[in-house]
Amino acid sequence: MNYITTQLKNTPISFNTAIICLSPYHGGMEIDTYKITKKLSKISNITLIVKSSSFIEKSYKDTLENIGVNVIPINFYKSFSFSLIFNLRSILKNNKIKNVIYFGASELKSLYFSFLNLDINLIIRHGTTKGTSKKDFFHRYIYHKVNYHVAISNHLAKNVQEIIPFGKKSQLKIIYPSLKNINITQNKIPDNSHQPISLLHVGRIVDGKGQLDAIKACDILYKMQRKFTLRLVGDSCSDYSKELILYLKSIPYKDSIIIEPFTLNIDKYYKTSSIFIFPSKGEGFGNSFVEALSYGLVCIAYNNTTFPEFKKLGFDFIVSENRSISSLKKSLQSALQYVEKNRTPIIENILLSQKLFSEDKEISEYMKILR
Repeated sequence: MNYITTQLKNTPISFNTAIICLSPYHGGMEIDTYKITKKLSKISNITLIVKSSSFIEKSYKDTLENIGVNVIPINFYKSFSFSLIFNLRSILKNNKIKNVIYFGASELKSLYFSFLNLDINLIIRHGTTKGTSKKDFFHRYIYHKVNYHVAISNHLAKNVQEIIPFGKKSQLKIIYPSLKNINITQNKIPDNSHQPISLLHVGRIVDGKGQLDAIKACDILYKMQRKFTLRLVGDSCSDYSKELILYLKSIPYKDSIIIEPFTLNIDKYYKTSSIFIFPSKGEGFGNSFVEALSYGLVCIAYNNTTFPEFKKLGFDFIVSENRSISSLKKSLQSALQYVEKNRTPIIENILLSQKLFSEDKEISEYMKILR
C-alpha cells in the first residue's frame, strides 16, 4: 500500500477546499479542473464552482457528485460583476471554505472582492503560457493576496515569475500533473510491416496545436509510397478547421487524414497508434504529449517551451527544429524507421512517466500547501 493511500486511511478529511473554474469552454484547463477535483476529493472536502451550462457541468457534474464532490454551477454574464462577487462570497461562507484553487485569470478581480475579510488560502494554478505582463499597479493590487502560484512545469514557473506580480507572502510551486498508470503488456505498438502506419495528434483544432504542420509533414510518407493514416482528435474552436479542410482538398493523400471530435475515451487512440506527431507552437505542459509518452508511442515535437524540459527529465522522443516542416519530415522518417524495427512500446518512457507523474506524488505536493 502506498504512502498516500495509507495516510488517507488513517487521517480523517478535515479541511474544506473550493476549486473554481468559470470557463465555458472545452479544453485542457477544463479537463485538468475535473482531474484535480477528483484527485483532491481523496484528501479534502471539495466544492467545485463552475459556470452554469459549461462543459465541466455538462460532462462531469454527475460523476463528481457520485464521489462526494459538491458541484455548484453559477450564472454570470461578465467576468467582473457584482452578482458573481456576491454569489462566490456566499458559497465560500456557507461551505466554510479555507482553501481556494483557481483555474483561470479573467475572473480574478471578482474573486478578489469575494475574498475580502475572509481567511482564504488562495492558490492559483497556472497551466498556459502568458504573454502580457501583469505587473502594473492594478494587477499588483489584485495578486498580492495570492498565497501560492502553482505552475505545472519549469517552463511555466519561469513564465509566471516574468509575468505575474508576487505579494510579500506569495510562493511559487511546481507540481507536475499526474497520469494514470499504463499496463505495458496491453499497449503493444502494432506490427506495421504490412499495414498502414498509424499516426496520431490530440489537441484542440486551433492554429497553435500544429495540425496543419503535421499534415504537411506526411507528404514525405506519400512520396515514399508508404501507406499511413493520420488521425487528428480534437474539437474545433475556430475557423482553423476550415483552413485544414481547404488544404486537405489540395493534397493527393487527403483520404489518409481523419479528423475526429474529442472523446473522453481517448485511450483507445493511444492504444492503436504508433507515432504521436505534435508540432505545437508551444505548450504550458502538453498533456496529450505526455500521455502519448506514457503509452510508449514514438513521439515527435518541435524544440520549444516544455519539450526541452521533457528531454532533460530523461524522456526519449524525437525533436524537430522549431516550426520547420523540412525538419519535421526528417523526424517523421526517423520515427517510421524506429517503428518498423521495433514491435514493443518505449518501455523506458512508460516507467519514467509513472515515476514522475504519479497521482500519489501530485496529491502529496498539494497536501503541503492546503490547510
